[in-house]
Amino acid sequence: MAIDNLFDSASSVMTVVSFTTFLGILWWTFSRSNKDFDAAAHLPFDDEALDYPAAAAAAQAPAKEERAHV
Repeated sequence: MAIDNLFDSASSVMTVVSFTTFLGILWWTFSRSNKDFDAAAHLPFDDEALDYPAAAAAAQAPAKEERAHV
């Protein structure tokens, strides 16, 4: 009988802990600012050069094929 009471109590405690964890995850998710998500959403449309010097130089210099078609 004592083991049954222990399992019943553990089950109740784990239910409360799980529900509290779920509420904590919901709070953490919706309390964050949307500015990070907005900045990430606009990354494909940014025209700024990349931080890498080689990539920035390649983006600014047109290829030979492009210069021939002027």
